Amino acid sequence: MKIVILDGYTENPGDLSWEGFEELGELTVYDRTPIEKTIERIGDADIVLLNKAPVSRETLEACQNIKYIGVLATGYNIVDIKAAKERGILVSNIPTYGTDAVGQFAIALLLEICHHIGHHAKAVKEGRWEHNDDWCFWDYPLIELSGKTMGIIGFGRIGKTTGKIANALGMKVIAYDDYQNDEGREIAEYVDLEKLFKLSDVICLHCPLFPSTQGIINKDTIAKMKDGVIIINNSRGQLIVEQDLADALNSGKVYAAGVDVVSTEPISSDNPLLGAKNCIITPHISWAPKESRQRLMDIAVDNLKAFLNGAPINIVNK
Repeated sequence: MKIVILDGYTENPGDLSWEGFEELGELTVYDRTPIEKTIERIGDADIVLLNKAPVSRETLEACQNIKYIGVLATGYNIVDIKAAKERGILVSNIPTYGTDAVGQFAIALLLEICHHIGHHAKAVKEGRWEHNDDWCFWDYPLIELSGKTMGIIGFGRIGKTTGKIANALGMKVIAYDDYQNDEGREIAEYVDLEKLFKLSDVICLHCPLFPSTQGIINKDTIAKMKDGVIIINNSRGQLIVEQDLADALNSGKVYAAGVDVVSTEPISSDNPLLGAKNCIITPHISWAPKESRQRLMDIAVDNLKAFLNGAPINIVNK
């Protein structure tokens, strides 16, 4: 049985092992696959694994031997799952693997906004403290979070994790989610979106990308927020209308933003957030601690084993 991994580098740049897959078949791993080489590289493979390499209807029609596609991520919109289902090809994903890491990263973005640790560490190494007239200095307002309100849009596993950390920092947590539960009520007060926008000092996005959530942060919703609100997004870039956020940052309506995701990745040179005031942008790394990637690898191997044993799990196109 032939197994092809189309874009394995981000999952395993060399610090993990593909051994689990090697034990299940003849494995070929590509670091990256340009779209024009997808069909050629899949060839007559039975199993295709991928992270962000797209698999279209055209690819599925050209590669007649595919029986299973394993997505090495939670999101699976890069695969034409309708076309796969028509051909009897099962598609699996990794439903949860980086909950703690992503929640931790959301708070890391927030703390960097509050203290600008990187900036001040750089200033010290450049000699500014050594030659300062006073015994300390700071270049940005420093923000204490205790007593402030965090509003979380999307209160699933990751949202709850972020909420728990915010509680530990002394913040009041409110949350919006279509599916409320007792576990969530122990962490936060559920509110509607209008109330969340009105009351939050910090807004964190942890919701999936659906038609109903695309562009949920836009000029109209920003107008409903507190002056000086902080916005954190390490969910999906398309949740934000980026020009609207950039305008709000530049005007001061939004004090700061921390985003680990943007609408088009890798980021394009004309993304308006690149030139916006007080905006931290990181290259989609919330998910990427070694521990999270190992967990992802283990689940992906288990998914394939389950398929081969005739009892598939985590299938997204039943």
